[in-house]
Amino acid sequence: MSNKVRLVITRLCFFFNSICSKVLDLVKFDDLENEAAIILCKLEVYFPPAFFDIMVHLIVHLVRKIKCCGPVYLRWMYPVERYMKIVKGYTKNLHRPEASIVERYIAKVAIEKAKPIGLPESRHGDRVGSKGSRGLHVITPSLEDLLQAHLYVLNNNNEVLPYIYFSMKV
Repeated sequence: MSNKVRLVITRLCFFFNSICSKVLDLVKFDDLENEAAIILCKLEVYFPPAFFDIMVHLIVHLVRKIKCCGPVYLRWMYPVERYMKIVKGYTKNLHRPEASIVERYIAKVAIEKAKPIGLPESRHGDRVGSKGSRGLHVITPSLEDLLQAHLYVLNNNNEVLPYIYFSMKV
């Protein structure tokens, strides 16, 4: 691959890295939008017209969509698509795929919730919660205890003090 093509593809990778990061700089959005257009123009120089379809054109609109909808990582479809691959694997009857998917999903859930027959239960399960740690004792506090701990933390935090003093004056 020539250096010019490698440079354009690298710029495209950097573009996607910058729009997919969890921390976005609002000042750089206009630069990113211009960068997307420049990258597409350079791709048109090096690749044949058959390479370009509507999906390649949508790169120009990604920055505007981030401005409207927020960061990309909050809207990823990858986990949903991975799960749909698993669910589609449940299909055995191609004439009625929905019914066979539901039937096998219900069977899977029933098997996961069932207790095994003939296997003894662990004598340590209630002590360590089957985590494999020694002496682990997990306490689940009540709602009242959680609220009391939350109030204690807020009243003893230096960042909250100006708000407490302001509410006392009002």
